Amino acid sequence: MTVMSMMPVSEHEAASRPNEPAIRLLLIEDDESIALEVAEELTSRGYSVTHVENGLLGLEAAQSGRYDLMIVDRMLPELDGLSVIEILRRQKIMLPVLVLSALSAVDDRVNGLKAGGDDYLTKPFAMEELAARLEALLRRPTDSRETVLRVGPLEMDLIERKVFRNGREIELLPREFRLLEYMMRRPGTVLTRTMLLEDVWNYRFVPQTNLVDVHIGKLRRKIDVAGEPALIQSIRGAGFSLRVSD
Repeated sequence: MTVMSMMPVSEHEAASRPNEPAIRLLLIEDDESIALEVAEELTSRGYSVTHVENGLLGLEAAQSGRYDLMIVDRMLPELDGLSVIEILRRQKIMLPVLVLSALSAVDDRVNGLKAGGDDYLTKPFAMEELAARLEALLRRPTDSRETVLRVGPLEMDLIERKVFRNGREIELLPREFRLLEYMMRRPGTVLTRTMLLEDVWNYRFVPQTNLVDVHIGKLRRKIDVAGEPALIQSIRGAGFSLRVSD
């Protein structure tokens, strides 16, 4: 087992959160070069990373309750990654899990999510994307284990990646799906453009752009068809909200 201690990203960030504990991340990966690269990158971003190299050691570490987040490779010695996740879920250990895999087929991604993984990233991957996905997992509500979301007449199947309104299937592009998922997890909440840019597009700064408005417009045209009550509301001077009329 390898433990890499927290190293602040910069003096500015360290000073801005002097009393904030490091996020404790468990990395289960048998490829030493990948593990080292991931651990060094995440340590530089403020995580406290513990690395184990096989599934049995990873399961034992995850069961300890010491971690906030877990990255697990799909193919591992001793015990494969999906079995690790399934055992944890049966034990009601709901630690957020990002699955890493060299397998990119849709069925493999679906199997990873059905086993209880929260997100799935195929190898090779960019470190920026890995970090963004981890940040998104940490921001998810604590009740995010559902595989089907429902808000009024809308239904979203997170495994099959399908959306329906009153039984009518709605074809969405990947970004539109992610945007709607974000809104469905927060029904009735006013979502600012800054929130959407940071959490849906993973921007670390807020550019001057109409990106949110353009995508909201496209999503609205698919969700709110003629003759049906509008669900996506524009809140003047604030942002947008997904609301169901009483």
